[in-house]
Formats: sequence, structure tokens, C-alpha cells
Amino acid sequence: MNASDRSAAVPAWVAVVAVGLLTGLQPITTDLYLPALPQMKQDLHLSASQAQWTLSVLILAFGLGQLIWGPVADRVGRRPVLRWGLGLYVLASIMATLAQDLSMMLVARIAQGACLSAAVVCGRAMIRDLYDPEDGARVMTKGLGILGVLALVGPALGGLTATYGGWRVTMSMLLLSSLLILGFVWFKLPETLPAHRRQAPQPLQTMLLNWWDISRHPTFRAHTMLTSSTYGGLYVYLALSSFVFIDVLGGTRTGCGLIMATVSLAYLLGTLVCRRALHTRGLIRTVRLAGWLSLTGGLSLAVLSLLQWTLGWSIPVWAMFPGLWLYGMGHGIHQPCGQTGVVAAFPTRAGAASALSGFILACTAFVVGAALAWWTAQPGWSGTIHPMTLGMGIGGLITARVALHRVQRDGLPEEPA
Repeated sequence: MNASDRSAAVPAWVAVVAVGLLTGLQPITTDLYLPALPQMKQDLHLSASQAQWTLSVLILAFGLGQLIWGPVADRVGRRPVLRWGLGLYVLASIMATLAQDLSMMLVARIAQGACLSAAVVCGRAMIRDLYDPEDGARVMTKGLGILGVLALVGPALGGLTATYGGWRVTMSMLLLSSLLILGFVWFKLPETLPAHRRQAPQPLQTMLLNWWDISRHPTFRAHTMLTSSTYGGLYVYLALSSFVFIDVLGGTRTGCGLIMATVSLAYLLGTLVCRRALHTRGLIRTVRLAGWLSLTGGLSLAVLSLLQWTLGWSIPVWAMFPGLWLYGMGHGIHQPCGQTGVVAAFPTRAGAASALSGFILACTAFVVGAALAWWTAQPGWSGTIHPMTLGMGIGGLITARVALHRVQRDGLPEEPA
């Protein structure tokens, strides 16, 4: 059965909603509870650094979990992995909602991160099961549009539930979300991996060799570098934007939330542009367009730092909008194209390829976070816009280099591996 026959067996709206919900569980898990962190810190008697560990351990577990779930999904199929992963996520969410101390919360968040990886790996791999690379990118853009909406709504919903119900009610929203997604998968999503393409059980040594073989493929490298670099720049924004907008530039928390909403809208616009551009330009030329957006957005932010250094200008918050919007739009194009590209050369190993790429992205985010923690603690950098603006400038430059060079050269596989 070819890709068109397989995709015909699954209604297009089911594939779009599935990939949107499965990948959208990630921003729900990471972003929705952020407004409730101060309440959780106070209630569980934590320090600020201890509260931040609840995000750090989740990211690490998310990256490592993909290396396990990916090969398993290639062996037994997507549906069993999704059912087990989401079912365990439900239990982990109950534990997080009822946690009485830091240890219990960290265990719950580690479990959530590990189970979240099952949803994301299968969400990306099932697109390769059903579609050829360029058709898959179009479906991915629609699904990531749903992700963008969830990323936009999540922090606002978290703020409302934290204000009127407390942090445990906010955590219970993760439980409700996972139950709804599990119900959709259970009743609406059929198996997408044909039996003849499933891999036999492999010992650890064989799995390591398999990952090594995948990592050597130029198409995988190109698109993994693309997704990791664009997310690395975005992670700078996520980690530092509230600090810059509120503490450095004197904005309000409401204003900060509105700014974040506009960047999410720019991301959504990027997914729409990607969907249209793929029809007329194809995958490689669409990535080229996004590369110029990333470069322009990142460098325009870096220029603000140079102007403040050389001319002593006081940078108003609105001056950052164009750079943030352009970077967000570019990210909305890079992600669906890149996530489709990492599995394009591996029709029989899409789960393993998706898992390895996701692990590399998670490690990139962790390293960027550690670098930012060191950078912002250095004399002369604390209390300035420079770590965010220069960090996003570096992210935009690296992303553009990958998009305009590596992806143009290696972005489509010569033949499946």
C-alpha cells in the first residue's frame, strides 16, 4: 500500500486533529502551569530554583523518553504506544495535582515528560506513515496550527485557573487535557503503521547502531539542525521575555501577556504561510523563505543591543515587536517543514528518527537554558535586554545558515534509507 492509499484510509481531519493534539500536549504541559508557579512555590515551601526544577526535569525526561518510545512505536505500532503513554500521563497528572512536597512533584513531572514524549513521537511519525514528505509537511502545518492555538490559550487559561482556583486546579487542567486527547486517540485514530513495516525487537547495541546510522543521513542532519536551532532561539525568548518586558522595560504583566499573544499569532501566521507556500514553492524553497525571516528577525533584535551600546538609546518595548514577529513567523514555517524532513528518509524507521531528532532538540533547549543562566548572572548583563536580543540574534543567524545552506543541499532524500 502506497502513501496515498494509506492516507485515504485515515480521514484528513482525523490526521490533522491528531497531530495537533498530540504535539500540542507539549506546550500545554510546559506553559499552562507557569502562571501558577509562585503559588505552588509558596504552598510547597520551595525556593525559586527548586520550583524551576519542575520544568527542567520535565524537559530532560521528554528528551530521553523519545529515545525509548520511538523504537517501541516502530515495533508495535502507534496506537499501543499512544494508549500506554497517554494513560500513564493521566496517572502522572493526578500525582502532580495531589503532590505534597517537592520530591513527589518532581517524580510526577519526570513521569509527565517521559509520557509526553510518546505522544509527540507518534504524532510526528504517523505523518510519515500516511503521507509523502511534501504532503506530510502540509498536514503538519495544519496540525501545528492547532498547537499554536493551544500555545496561545495555555498561559491565559493557566493564569485564570491560578487566580480563581489555585495551582492544583491549574495542574488538574493537564489531567483534563490528557483525558480528552486519550479519548480522541482511543475512539477516532486507527493504526497508521502497516504490519509489514514494523521492525523486529532489537537489542540495545542494535538500537544504538540504528540511531548512529540515522544520524549520519544528510537529510536527517539538515532538518534536525533546523528544528533545534530555531527552537533554541525561541527558547531564549521563552526564558527571558517576561524578565525583559516587566523588570527591564517596566511593562505590566498584562502587557507582557499581550505581547506573548502577538508572538503566538505570528507563529500561527507562519504555519498558514507554510501551508500555502508548500503548494507553490515546495519544501526546500519554503524553508529558504523562512530562513530569511529568521535571519531578519534575529538580527533586528541584535541591532537594538548595538544601538543601546553605541548610542546609549533607551529601547522602547515596541521596537522589539518586528523582530519578535518575524522570528515567530519563521519558526511557524521551520517546525512543520523540519519535523516532516527528519523522518522523510526513513519510512520504516520514522519513530526512531523522530525520537532521535526530538532528543537532540530537548538537549539543545537544556544547553541553551544553562548558558542563559550563566550569561544573565554575569556582571553587566543582569538587568539588560542584551541576553535576549543577542541570544535571539545568534539563534536567527544559526537557523538561517542551516535553512539557506544545509537544507537547500540536503533537505530532500535521494532515496529512502
